[in-house]
Amino acid sequence: MSRTVTVSAVQFEMRELDGFDAFAAQVRGLIEQTDGSDIVVFPELVTEPLFTVKPGWQSDPISELGRISEYTDDYRALFADLARSRGQNILAGTHLVQKEDELLNTAFLFTPDGTEYQHEKTHIFPAEADWGTGEGNLLEPIDLGNVTVGIAVCYEAEIPEVSTVLSRRGAELLLMPSYTFTEAGFYRVRHTAAARCIENQVYAVHAPIAGFAGAPLSPGWARASILSPCDLAFPANGVVAEAQTNVEDVVTATLDLDLLAENRKTGAATTFYDRQRRSPLYRSFAADLLPE
Repeated sequence: MSRTVTVSAVQFEMRELDGFDAFAAQVRGLIEQTDGSDIVVFPELVTEPLFTVKPGWQSDPISELGRISEYTDDYRALFADLARSRGQNILAGTHLVQKEDELLNTAFLFTPDGTEYQHEKTHIFPAEADWGTGEGNLLEPIDLGNVTVGIAVCYEAEIPEVSTVLSRRGAELLLMPSYTFTEAGFYRVRHTAAARCIENQVYAVHAPIAGFAGAPLSPGWARASILSPCDLAFPANGVVAEAQTNVEDVVTATLDLDLLAENRKTGAATTFYDRQRRSPLYRSFAADLLPE
């Protein structure tokens, strides 16, 4: 019997909220649509709508977005409880966390046994600098027992080295929450996520945020997807499942991990091993690949 994993990408819609309970109700309503999934992925900055709880929020500058970090304890408690009660691994998108004098855009992965993993986004999108956001420095895959996953948040999908490191360290499945303000931004992430699947021969779950609560927040352009390499064993276009555009939605698919492993060995394009095979070539260009 093949080793498989069932995954869901949640396309969360931003709305104006009157409190954390409204956010929690929206999350619960969506996760009820993921029955049977082993791993559920929510979008980047899924907690951003909590910015709208404060009266008069429309007049506040975006530089105050960091105030959503005040909800960190409630956010962690909500998703930890859902992971335990539902028996699912939940990547709860990302949330801004205040650490000393900077904010870190942090992905939280909760497991059914109560373990909590964190990944601090290593490459912030230029606009994030307006929020006073810093960058993390660790790239560590996470062994969930049946599958090893790596987390690459939005702009990290556009940086090939991030997914290369994660896949070299054992990731078979990349979890890619995102938040893009324009259709062009969406396609940058979507196309590069697909490229990461091809060059590393991995699966990916791309979960973007949708909707527009109003300025000063930015709109989200979204079409969630579950992606594979483009090869004979998979859909020709590499799209296993895809959500509707710019509306709240959930997509689910079961992925064959043994098929992926075999594809790395015998696929039409064996990029995972061929890139390792030519490592001596790349080392001769180390100064260009890793400039000072």
